[in-house]
Amino acid sequence: MPKVSGWVMGILSIIAGILVIWMPGLLAWIVGIYLIVIGILALLAVAKK
Repeated sequence: MPKVSGWVMGILSIIAGILVIWMPGLLAWIVGIYLIVIGILALLAVAKK
């Protein structure tokens, strides 16, 4: 999996938090997309072995 620095992760978390507070319906989309991306990355990591 790609390495993400602490600064980038912190900024992305703050932006995601603001968006979720601003548009509560967006939470389901963010979680869904996150799970799909993590699943794809995990499958790719397993396939490389």
